[in-house]
Amino acid sequence: MHSERGDKPGGVARAFFGRRKGKKLRAHQAGLIDTLLPRLAIDLTIPPPADLRSLFGGVDDVRMEIGFGGGEHFVSEAERHPRTGYIGAEPFVNGMAKALAAIEARDLGNIRLHHGDAAELLAWLPASSLARVDLLYPDPWPKRRHWKRRFVQDESVAALARVLKTGGEFRFATDISDYTAWTLVRLLRSRVFVWTAERADDWRLPWPGFDSTRYEAKAKREGRRSSYLTFRKL
Repeated sequence: MHSERGDKPGGVARAFFGRRKGKKLRAHQAGLIDTLLPRLAIDLTIPPPADLRSLFGGVDDVRMEIGFGGGEHFVSEAERHPRTGYIGAEPFVNGMAKALAAIEARDLGNIRLHHGDAAELLAWLPASSLARVDLLYPDPWPKRRHWKRRFVQDESVAALARVLKTGGEFRFATDISDYTAWTLVRLLRSRVFVWTAERADDWRLPWPGFDSTRYEAKAKREGRRSSYLTFRKL
């Protein structure tokens, strides 16, 4: 994931790894970081509302995407489901800038953002406040000595279980088979999640209506097959 110090849910310090900024932003993108982002940013220094839907007004439920990259999937979902509130966490400033440009172009009012690590946001969110959480093509940290840097850990699974409603879903996509197995092990040993797949196509094929991301496109170009896992909170 991305490099900074954060807190585990429950207040235990943890580390995050990766870059936060890449190419120089275009002038308009930099302007959106200064003007639009503050209007959409969630203030983690104040207590969360009892009803998370009040952050948006007029929505039926709230979903979250962790590390949305350039926002291709995240923004398209928000546009397609105007009655759903969408919270996105992304520490990488270039990705945030691209997403902000898309949000502005589509004039979306059902999005709120956290320009930082998702663990901070998960710790702040009220219990049982989300209908779904998406984690799509996260950094796999393929070297064994770096596996502790993967987002999916027992602690983050517990955090997801806390913020998801009963019947809520955690969706995970990756083109790295080892990360698929890693995630299955950690979710299946949790007592509060069940894997919803009933046949092979349930995890081999994208979810209905899934908007592809640049990472999925790259995987296809390089001949890697993706897995699409869905877990439901009991």
